[in-house]
Amino acid sequence: MAPDKLNPPDTLKRPEDCAVVIFGASGDLTGRKLVPALYRLFASGATPEHFYICGAARSEMSREQFQDKMRQAVESRGLDMGAWQAFADRLHYQAVVYDQVESYQALATRLDELDARHGVGGNRILELAIPPTLYQTMAVTLARAGLSQEERGWRRLVVEKPFGRDLESSRELNRAIGQGFQEHQVFRIDHYLAKETVQNIMMFRFANAIFEPLWNRNFIDQVSIVTGETLGVEHRAGYYEQAGVLRDMFQNHMMQLLALVAAEPPSLFEADRVRDERTKLFRSLRPFPLEELYDYLVLAQYEAGEIDGKPVPAYRAEPGVDPSSLAPTFAAMKVYVDNWRWQGVPFYLTSGKRLTEKLTRITINFREVPHSLFRRVLGEDIQTNRLVLDIQPKEEITLYFQAKQPGAQVGLRTVRLHFSYQDQAGRQGMEAYEKALVDAMLGDQMLFWRQDGVELCWAFLDPVLEACEQCGDRADRLHRYRAGSWGPSDAAKLWPGHPYNNPLE
Repeated sequence: MAPDKLNPPDTLKRPEDCAVVIFGASGDLTGRKLVPALYRLFASGATPEHFYICGAARSEMSREQFQDKMRQAVESRGLDMGAWQAFADRLHYQAVVYDQVESYQALATRLDELDARHGVGGNRILELAIPPTLYQTMAVTLARAGLSQEERGWRRLVVEKPFGRDLESSRELNRAIGQGFQEHQVFRIDHYLAKETVQNIMMFRFANAIFEPLWNRNFIDQVSIVTGETLGVEHRAGYYEQAGVLRDMFQNHMMQLLALVAAEPPSLFEADRVRDERTKLFRSLRPFPLEELYDYLVLAQYEAGEIDGKPVPAYRAEPGVDPSSLAPTFAAMKVYVDNWRWQGVPFYLTSGKRLTEKLTRITINFREVPHSLFRRVLGEDIQTNRLVLDIQPKEEITLYFQAKQPGAQVGLRTVRLHFSYQDQAGRQGMEAYEKALVDAMLGDQMLFWRQDGVELCWAFLDPVLEACEQCGDRADRLHRYRAGSWGPSDAAKLWPGHPYNNPLE
């Protein structure tokens, strides 16, 4: 693999001097995402002038062992290692016992020593790269040890999703965090929001006069949001068995993508103004009619199949999965937003594992034209205009419209206007975790969840989860689909435009 370029990211300013303390530093997330992201930021000059990283976990490990483990993690990403030694000089490690205050107090003493050594004035990012079951314990113990206090420098707690498993557990988690941290200190991370194209949705809508006037029920017929993964449950069977696709994807990623597409323009492009509009959108979600729930929702689980020409097992045959599991790995739902802008426009949300391809795509389908002028020569079928926002793996925007087919015969053809981020003169933006970490250092919460938004989304999904998980015919309601397909055929009944019947271009 060729070394990745380390172009300077487009940051408005360099963050204040600070330390990044990673709890769960011996785990997968740290080596796979966090440290490679911090290394890229460091190598491109986007980290503070004075900063260091202190890993903290239950594993006993020397500093040298931690540095070597992180070096292997960074090398595996194919990054240029020219800045490694300078970065490694800022890597430290401290073993902690997560539920012992004394262990955190020892960590606090060590951090004070490292602050002095690296010239950091006490500002700290506290990143929870730990299992969600430990969030409450960690938040309470950090507070009891005084690590949340902002007497000398700021303290910012970065919490990974999931934020609870239902409304009540989300509130319990927030109460635990609130014992030591105020809301301005809490950064609930959703890395989907930090993707370049996701951020661009707001810019695209509100900075272009040709689109925002059409962004409503008068001109838009339907909106689809599809998030597909080719991967199965992988090493997350223990979590996924308890969560399923609705908790794993819909309460967070899918709701945020919906909000970015459908929210009203904020009065100012500031964190709380933007998050206010997302919250208003969540308040406008029409509750599911539970007596007709399965007219609006399709749940399914993958069977054995093929991905990229290789056989893959069924979900129930995955390591750690109950052979009789009823956890859904696919969901398609039809959602309505009851406000002036979107009344009557269906939003089709689809997400699943072991699908045909890795893809996150938002499609805006405009209404049909009144085309009686062309009826005698073109018939009744004229393709509607579509605006497609691709988020991953490609980052691009495509507008499909109709033009005359060349030649003497009168006919139409679909043509497209296309923009790709990868085509922009080699300019490379930040990866999702890089953007999220920089924003946490800068104290910018725009791309992070606020607790009221978390609770509103759980309040929307809780009745659905309860109805699905407690119904007597739950097993019969769980459809099957072949791994490597676009999901079950029943999803196409819910949404005629589903890629099961209409393969994506």
